[in-house]
Amino acid sequence: MSRPAILVTGAAVRIGAAIAARFGAAGWHVVLHCHRSTEAAERLADSLPSAEVLRCDLADGAAAQEMVQGLAERLEDWRVLVNSAALFEPDEPFHPDVRINRRAMQVNALTPALLAGAFLSHAQSRAGRRVIQLTDQKTANPNPDFFSYTMSKNAAASMVPMLAMAAAPEDRIYALAPGAILPSHDQTSEEAEISHRLNLLRRRTTAEEVADAAFFLATGPLASGETLFVDSGQHLLSQRRDVMYLARGMEEEA
Repeated sequence: MSRPAILVTGAAVRIGAAIAARFGAAGWHVVLHCHRSTEAAERLADSLPSAEVLRCDLADGAAAQEMVQGLAERLEDWRVLVNSAALFEPDEPFHPDVRINRRAMQVNALTPALLAGAFLSHAQSRAGRRVIQLTDQKTANPNPDFFSYTMSKNAAASMVPMLAMAAAPEDRIYALAPGAILPSHDQTSEEAEISHRLNLLRRRTTAEEVADAAFFLATGPLASGETLFVDSGQHLLSQRRDVMYLARGMEEEA
């Protein structure tokens, strides 16, 4: 295959799908990972010039590593791994749900580290290899809501500089930190319209902007180990609650 290849986890929907579509439009061969959203992944793959779908439960770290190793055996120019898949479930700081925490830490932090390790150990590309880890603006602007999710994203963010040191100088590792972009959890569209403007620019950041940032990290000159925030300045604020709940409070006051 002459096309450069990319694997995007969680590529069937939301930000992962936008990233997959961006690389597909640029002529890359896109491997779309999904777990349960197989039909959505297949529809997206059918719309791209060169794509395939792989199904894997990222709660199974060994299966995730096997997926990467199998891909590496047949992709001649596998340049990029994007760890986009994540679990986003609510729990509280004083009473974190142990099952939610274990799932979040596995899927959002440990498995991405295992995927990155397998990718850097097995994938081949004469153009160099890059890992893009999706984190969250919450790593710079923390609040206690979605406690286990935020713990896991901080763990994922911490692995980026360590992997960058270990992979230097041949390969590059990045963190890509979006803000509030798409409706999450049980948000209504009206709540999202309010909450997604609670940033310095008072504008909605789009999934396409995150996808463009991922393409820049995959092809541009940014030094390894860096974090790129795409959130219209949200991470520069101090928000004591998740913007979903801030928006609900504003609606109640209105």
